[in-house]
Amino acid sequence: MPDPTLVGLCGALRADSSNRKLMFEAARLFAPDRFSELDLRFPLFDEDIQNGDGIPAAVQAAADAIAGADAVLVVTPEYNKGLSGVLKNALDWISRTEGAPWRDKPVALMSAAAGRAGGERAQNMARLCLNPFRPRLLIGPEVMLAQSRKQFDEDGRLTDERALKLLGDQMQELRREVERMRG
Repeated sequence: MPDPTLVGLCGALRADSSNRKLMFEAARLFAPDRFSELDLRFPLFDEDIQNGDGIPAAVQAAADAIAGADAVLVVTPEYNKGLSGVLKNALDWISRTEGAPWRDKPVALMSAAAGRAGGERAQNMARLCLNPFRPRLLIGPEVMLAQSRKQFDEDGRLTDERALKLLGDQMQELRREVERMRG
């Protein structure tokens, strides 16, 4: 059986975001056959766009990548006590595509934030936003990286041993879920 494929959605657009670093560390630990980060620079959701020009090509490409992957990482920063507008907009757009790309898809959710809670509120909101799509959202272990700007070295590697173990455990659980789905 080939190694699984993995896609990642990062709710932060900044290239040096600690959430992006966390996503890449998770992918490294998961060790997929292929990993790709989805570009979430979609237009703001507007049903007039959908009714006029249809689903934007970038949105359809993201939905197709999710549908074609064996597992998905969803990584959210916490902005003003909630998930980022970028991530919410992406979820809204992808929900408008045909074929239910999230349905029964193993999904690991994680967050990183500058504060001491590690994005707990954003992660809870993201979980609520994902539930209607009926993915196989892992219930644990929960990965909430606090004071995230201090947790990575200059190469983008996670340095906190406890957080690294927790992330590794989450990726092992995601891999087990992929294997269960493959039957």
